[in-house]
Amino acid sequence: MLGDFDLAEDALQDAFAVALERWPSAGVPENPGAWITTAARHKAIDLLRRSKVRREETAGALLEGEHPAPGAQASRSHTQAEEEAIALLESRSGSTLSDDRLRLIFTCCHPALNREAQVALTLHTLGGLTTPEVARAFLLPPATLGQRLVRAKQKIRQAGIPYQVPDVDLLPERLPAVLIVLYLIFNEGYSATAGDDLIRGELCSEAIRLGRILASLMPREGEVLGLLALMLLQDSRRAARISPEGELVLLEEQDRGLWDHDEIEEGKRLLDEALSLRRPGSYQIQAAIAALHSEAETTEDTDWPQIVALYETLLRLHPTPVVALNHAVAVAMAEGPEPGLALIEEIGRHGFLEDYLHFHSARADLLRRLRRHAEAREAYRRALDLAGSTPERQFLMRRLRALEGDEGSDPLTRNPAGQE
Repeated sequence: MLGDFDLAEDALQDAFAVALERWPSAGVPENPGAWITTAARHKAIDLLRRSKVRREETAGALLEGEHPAPGAQASRSHTQAEEEAIALLESRSGSTLSDDRLRLIFTCCHPALNREAQVALTLHTLGGLTTPEVARAFLLPPATLGQRLVRAKQKIRQAGIPYQVPDVDLLPERLPAVLIVLYLIFNEGYSATAGDDLIRGELCSEAIRLGRILASLMPREGEVLGLLALMLLQDSRRAARISPEGELVLLEEQDRGLWDHDEIEEGKRLLDEALSLRRPGSYQIQAAIAALHSEAETTEDTDWPQIVALYETLLRLHPTPVVALNHAVAVAMAEGPEPGLALIEEIGRHGFLEDYLHFHSARADLLRRLRRHAEAREAYRRALDLAGSTPERQFLMRRLRALEGDEGSDPLTRNPAGQE
């Protein structure tokens, strides 16, 4: 309605404040969402009117002379835009706002913004992710990501980018950004940036729910099916990834009897459907890797050479440092720690993953397996500096203590950190 994220957020905050004042005595309304939306609409009108009055007063003072002051015309244009916004808001009913989050995600992924801005703004606004969590998804410092969000909001406001639910024929051009949004929401749920819990199950479940809706709308889009398959296959391991004591459990130590085999079967079926369309993409390849893990009874039984080959294909389609790191870990599992470490060291020379936890933890583990303990301890300490969640920190401290001899010999000798 407003075309201005900051104004919308201010109006919504004001509406929440009114709710906190009124609801304890008057009771929660029958439809709280509609009540909040209506209240926010009224608050937005008030904010726009106050802004309009201030601008008119400023413009009047500037125009007292014979010649208009610089910027006076801009003030009048801005006031006209505010009048139009007020008229629009007054004509809207709060009950018309869609509750379909997927429609809102498509709306927010506006092609007038660059892909990174689309995804970051959508994750921050609709995905339930904080600025530090979005920043981790892009391997950026939070301050840098915050500046990019501000610039994206400014562009929307200054360019008058219309934010409305796109017609069906416009959905395909927005689909790649929407898929990235769902993928990153799931990733934050699968491995939380910070806090006492490694897994945020509500984010995983919401991403899968939205993926199911999208797959029903676009059943012939291979990457939609591939992403849903990937999320289901990864989510199937959720119950086995944390011990009863709340500690991180790597893939090789997981009780595979705890894996959700219904999710595995559904994920593999969706992957087969996607591959039958013969339009391969990165999500389908990642799902194929996850499917290979799901089919193996043990880590040793895993078809690591095939996983290496799939990562090589993924690197050609999506050549990023994180994909290169995963490929290096797979090489270590297939061929031994030395060739895997050589690849990781090459990645490290470029510096792209210097602040990425899993780069340092994977490197530390391969150094440990090669008995280069002093270097491994240093790498584990660097990983510990970057770890945000309590289970990750506990796992890394346990590995570090084992190297320092406080726990005797370390039984974890085969699997590089990161394959979990």
